Amino acid sequence: MENMERADLLEQWRELLAVKDLRALKAALTEANEVDAAEFMAELDLERTVLLFRMLPKEVASDVFTNLEPEKQETIISSITDREITELVEELYVDDAVDMLEELPASVVTRVLKNASSGTRKVINQFLNYPDNSVGSIMTAEVTDLKKSMTVAQAIARVRERGEDSESIYICYVTDNRRMLEGVITLRELLVAKDDQLVEEVMSNDVIVAYTTEDQEEAVQRIMKYDFLALPVVDQEGRLVGIVTVDDVMDVMEEEATEDIEKMAAITPTDKPYLKMTPFEIWKARIPWLMLLMISATFTGLIIASFESALARWVALTAFIPMLMDTGGNTGSQASVTVIRAISIGDLEFSDLPRVLWKELRVAFLCAVTLGVVNFLKIQLIDIALLGNTNVTTAVAAVVCLTLAFTVICAKLVGCCLPMLAKKLGFDPAVMASPFITTIVDALSLVIYFQIANHLLGI
Repeated sequence: MENMERADLLEQWRELLAVKDLRALKAALTEANEVDAAEFMAELDLERTVLLFRMLPKEVASDVFTNLEPEKQETIISSITDREITELVEELYVDDAVDMLEELPASVVTRVLKNASSGTRKVINQFLNYPDNSVGSIMTAEVTDLKKSMTVAQAIARVRERGEDSESIYICYVTDNRRMLEGVITLRELLVAKDDQLVEEVMSNDVIVAYTTEDQEEAVQRIMKYDFLALPVVDQEGRLVGIVTVDDVMDVMEEEATEDIEKMAAITPTDKPYLKMTPFEIWKARIPWLMLLMISATFTGLIIASFESALARWVALTAFIPMLMDTGGNTGSQASVTVIRAISIGDLEFSDLPRVLWKELRVAFLCAVTLGVVNFLKIQLIDIALLGNTNVTTAVAAVVCLTLAFTVICAKLVGCCLPMLAKKLGFDPAVMASPFITTIVDALSLVIYFQIANHLLGI
C-alpha cells in the first residue's frame, strides 16, 4: 500500500513538472519526505535537477541533497554558484558533508572546501583525516552540550537555541569549560524535572562512550547492546568531539554486511553499487580470488591423481567423490557462517573457542550419524537392490558412509575454528568462509576417503 502511495505521489509530481506548475511542485516537494524528493530528482535531467534544487528552501535543499547519488551531487555542485555552495555546505551536517566529499572527484572537493567557512573547513578536514572505518569518520560534530551548573529551565532554553543545528536533541551531554564529558541527560528527563533543579542533580554520571580511533563496528555493537539513540564520541583526553547516531549505525551495518557477504563469496569488497560498476571493475574484484582458489584446488587433483590406479580397480568409489566433497563443503560452510555471524555481533570471542568446539563436535556427531545411516540405506536400496549395480557392494557402502561421517565431523570443526583463528590473528573472519572452507574440506574428505578405503578394501 505504501509503495502504491509513493508511486502515485511521484506521478503527481511528474504531472506538475510536465505542465510547468513549478509553484505547486515547489510546495509539494517542500512538504514531502526528503528521500521521496531525492528519488524524484534522481530521474530528472541536468537542467531540471538544478532548477528544482534552486527552487527549494535552503534547509529542504540540503536534506534532499544528502539523499542524492554522488553523480547527482556532483552535477548540482558543478552547476551552482560559489555562494550557493557555501550555503549548501553550511546547511549540511558535518558527517553528511564528509560522506559527500569522500565520493566526489578531487576537483569538486577542492571547490567545495574553498567555498566553505574557515570553521566548517577545519572540522571537515579533521573528519577526513580520521582512519577509514573509525568512529571519528562516521560521527557528527553537531552536539547539544550543557553545563551542570545550569538550571533545567536554562538547559531547555539551550536545547531550543541549539536544536535546529544539532542532529539529535533527544540526548544531551554535560561538559565542562574544556569540553570534558561529565554526564548525560535525556530530553525526557529535562521535561519532567522541575525548572529550578540543577542539571547536575538530574544528569547521569555513568556515561558510555566511544573513542574517535575505535573501529566503527565496536561503536555499532555498543549502541545495539544498550539500545542507545546516540553514543558520545570523545578524543583520547576525554573531550567530547561528536556523537554517533542511529542513522549512522544503519549505514555502518549495511556497509559491513555487504562487505562480509562479498568476502564470504570470495569477492574483493567495493563501495560502488552493482549497476554502477563496469564489467572490468567486477572482473578485477573477482579474478584474484578465483585464481587463488583455482590454484589451491589443485591439491584436490593431486590427491585424486595419487590414487588413480586404486580408482581404476574400484571404479565404484569414483561415483561417490562429488557427493562426499559437496556434503563436506556444505557442512563446513554451515558452521563457518554461524560462527562468523556470532563474531560480527559480538557474541563470540577467541576465549570461547573450547565451548564452540565442544558444541560443534556434538552437532557434527548427530549430523554424521544421520547422514551416514541415510546414505547407507540409500546405497543398499537404490544402488544395489533397485539399480543392480554390481560394482557397489556392502563394503563400498561402508567405506562411503564412514567417510561421510568423518568428513562431516572434520568439516564442522574446521568451519568453526578458522574464522575464530582469523579474528585472533587480526584478519576478517568473513575471509574464512565458504570458498576457503570448501577447498580445505575437499582435500580432507579425499584423504579420509582413500585412507578408509585402503583399510577396508585394501586398495
